[in-house]
Amino acid sequence: MPLELGIVFWHWWVLGVALLIFELLAPGVFFLWIGLSAFVVGAIAALLPILSWQYQLFLFSVLSIVSVVLWRIYLNKHPIKTDRPLLNRRSAQYIGRVFTLEEPIVNRRGKIKVDDSIWKIEGEDCPAHTQVKVVSVNGVVLQVKRLTE
Repeated sequence: MPLELGIVFWHWWVLGVALLIFELLAPGVFFLWIGLSAFVVGAIAALLPILSWQYQLFLFSVLSIVSVVLWRIYLNKHPIKTDRPLLNRRSAQYIGRVFTLEEPIVNRRGKIKVDDSIWKIEGEDCPAHTQVKVVSVNGVVLQVKRLTE
């Protein structure tokens, strides 16, 4: 006698809740759409209890892929606006700021103290106490330009 999987609507709802909890632990609005797909399949399974588990799984797969793709398309057309776009790009926050060198730049390399940390810098050689402006960032190295002679 073949083994028959007895997947019913509430199995899908439990999976949906588990995926939504996982979304809380690993944010990124990815598992949200898969979890909502599980809820939809659960609702369809509740309305059509004769739907086999193979069709339920197929429907879940299709709904998950479609919902994630549609969300990505929507997000690309309507990016999330923020009042702090550089919040997670700390080095980019320093572009445009002016600092006074405590140590000279030698062989185009040096260090500056920015707030509570020390950053590597690159720019033309100049003595200590020279003002420099951060013009760009290369990885974790701030690119500076000399302001005073």
